[in-house]
Amino acid sequence: MKHLIIGGVAGGATAVARIRRIDEFAEIIIFEKGKYISYANCGLPYYIGGVIENRERLFLQTPASFGKRFNVDVRVENTVIGIDTATKTVIVRRANGSEYAETYDKLLLSPGALPVKPPLEGINLEGIFTLRDVPDTDRIKNYLHTHNVQKAVIIGAGFIGLEMAENLYHAGAEVSIVEMANQVMAPVDFSIAAYVHQHLLQKGVNLYLEQTVERFEQKDGKINVCLKSGKTIPADMVLLSIGVRPETSLAKLADLKIGETGGIWVNEYLETSAKDVYAVGDAIEFPHPITGKPWLNYLANPANRQGRLVADNMVKGNTEKYEGAIGTAIAKVFDLTVATTGLAAKRLKQMNIPYQSSNTHSGSHAGYYPRSKQMSIKLTFDPETGKLYGAQGVGYDGVDKRIDQIALLIKSGGSVFDLTKVEHSYAPPFSSAKDPIAIAGYVASNVVTGQMPVVHWREMHAANPDEITILDVRTPEETEDGEIIKGSRNIPLDELRERLDEIPKDKPVYVYCAVGLRGYLALQILKQRGFADVKNLSGGYKTYCAATAPVPSEK
Repeated sequence: MKHLIIGGVAGGATAVARIRRIDEFAEIIIFEKGKYISYANCGLPYYIGGVIENRERLFLQTPASFGKRFNVDVRVENTVIGIDTATKTVIVRRANGSEYAETYDKLLLSPGALPVKPPLEGINLEGIFTLRDVPDTDRIKNYLHTHNVQKAVIIGAGFIGLEMAENLYHAGAEVSIVEMANQVMAPVDFSIAAYVHQHLLQKGVNLYLEQTVERFEQKDGKINVCLKSGKTIPADMVLLSIGVRPETSLAKLADLKIGETGGIWVNEYLETSAKDVYAVGDAIEFPHPITGKPWLNYLANPANRQGRLVADNMVKGNTEKYEGAIGTAIAKVFDLTVATTGLAAKRLKQMNIPYQSSNTHSGSHAGYYPRSKQMSIKLTFDPETGKLYGAQGVGYDGVDKRIDQIALLIKSGGSVFDLTKVEHSYAPPFSSAKDPIAIAGYVASNVVTGQMPVVHWREMHAANPDEITILDVRTPEETEDGEIIKGSRNIPLDELRERLDEIPKDKPVYVYCAVGLRGYLALQILKQRGFADVKNLSGGYKTYCAATAPVPSEK
């Protein structure tokens, strides 16, 4: 059996290694248009920032070592420029421009994705970069060494953009981020992104949200980033992190089916519309396990899983079905960790899927053990059954562990009630007796069962204090930090039973405290004492304060 693999990073390299493990005698050729294979592209920003000091640490294998270990013909700087699925032949162009043909029994496409580079005036000026591969990294690193980069502007606030903001900051630059949306990190909801906004501002990063670049200009040795609003930001260097698109040019030339989202269409065995031609990674679209609708997922973990699974199908026939990915991702933003899995509230809203959400704030480990810090968890779920749709977390320690646990439950079709059953390892340095995801599960369960009706921060922000009673059950000392709406009434929880006559029964009551727990206790007191319409602010003052905080664009 002769296997041809196009693309030597992530999915392609994984597939090659797996094919060899299960078929010692197969002929395997891997084509890579660049000079490198099997490198850690997710580590590129950290090499630029100096966190990873040795460039060679980025390379898991060299072409020579990979070829030797897996008995594979590795052909770098060989670009496949055509596929004839009828004759099972590919046309390859060498670095010197000469071309040759190669036949196959099974073919795998793992071409990845390309950075979006819009046709803006001045976009090809010196000092404007994209970051996708090792050559991009080398160009940026060299530019930092040969130029005095005091000001850097990043266009786009996705995961790579934010990671580069931190690493350019560590490289000594003052960093500004320009983002056309009203928040950073599009996969998470605004209320979670709000914590990232505040942290970036604390670190001295300038945020220009809801701003669009009109053009770039070279002036007095600087690159002027000209926004449509009329604002101009001078920079010594610009990084474009606007997004990526699937690399489908070869698939289109081969007349393979392209899906509705623009990725290569594959079936459940990761086989394309042409027999014996498979595809994996950033270039493909696949149905989302929750919605059933195709989507593009630019993440390394699914690409590697697909590579392993598709290898079995190429060698053994179509025996292994791919279950799809729900989109589990994480980023380090300076000291903060932000993670997401499944569907955020805004995506559910866009797709007209009924949902409810909850916000909780818990210690990363036992509060009496040193250095415990709060993490915030937001769940989205079916309002009737409690089936989990998604989760987002932000904090300083332990966010990854919690989101990973929830991700497995979501992929297994679990509900918020299952979160309360997770048996987690507990000792004071690692968790609390009630783990943050257990607390999130209990709170969400109360929402589903109707035991805790909630009001969300947007509703509270839009509320008319003349039509409702807004009850603040924090202590008087806490209220010095601020009240949510003018006219809110402060009755500390411990005094509530003695002061019920101060609360009108003919109007809805919105209760809030610092993070939601005392609000829930107050709600139970009021409901059982004759108050018919009471709601607790989800996530309390902490969520509301973060989500409504202004974001200045300059320090």
